[in-house]
Amino acid sequence: MSEFVDDGGVASAVRARIGETVRARLDRNPMVSRIDTPHLEIHGRQEFLSAEECAGLRERIDAGAQPSSLFSGSANADYRTSASCNLSPWDPLVSTVSDRICALMGLTSAHGETLQGQRYQPGQEYKAHCDYFPVTANYWPAMMKTGGQRSWTAMIYLSPVEAGGETHFPHCEFMVPPVEGMLLMWNNMERDGSPNHFSLHAARPVERGIKYVVTKWFRERPWTP
Repeated sequence: MSEFVDDGGVASAVRARIGETVRARLDRNPMVSRIDTPHLEIHGRQEFLSAEECAGLRERIDAGAQPSSLFSGSANADYRTSASCNLSPWDPLVSTVSDRICALMGLTSAHGETLQGQRYQPGQEYKAHCDYFPVTANYWPAMMKTGGQRSWTAMIYLSPVEAGGETHFPHCEFMVPPVEGMLLMWNNMERDGSPNHFSLHAARPVERGIKYVVTKWFRERPWTP
């Protein structure tokens, strides 16, 4: 049982090794570009999905979308105003996309959470938040038992947006505009495996158009739903 007694808020050799593995794999891939910022490991892969694959995922999100809630389970009309849904891992398209993300990043599918779809109508947003789990949160003990800390985030833009909808990293002072088919990947941890506060990010309000994305989070250990 001692292997699961982990403080997700401090340095971790396990999480550091995950970061090293993904970093080395992405740096070797000529199709992957690293965004130049000193405080965050973040990479992009253009045209990761085809227009047809993006359209198929948008249809699945529309079919299952419900008002988004925070991870703690509480709905918040001001903080996160999008619609979202977990996509079926048995759906052939969803499975194909998930496997492709894992192959690109060199992470085993067992560590990946279910692919989640999100839809943002004009005016909708998700204010600044981190994907890693605060160890002071009341749900941290449960997360520790179901795979531990979130290491990497992989997010794919599924639609062009006429205005707004950027992914904003306020501590790093840059934004990434939505580009259909582009995969964005970032490490939520520092190189020593401790949470990286520079990974704070927000989905800026959509001004014109509809923004669709799918997100996959990876845990430090195999994920148990």
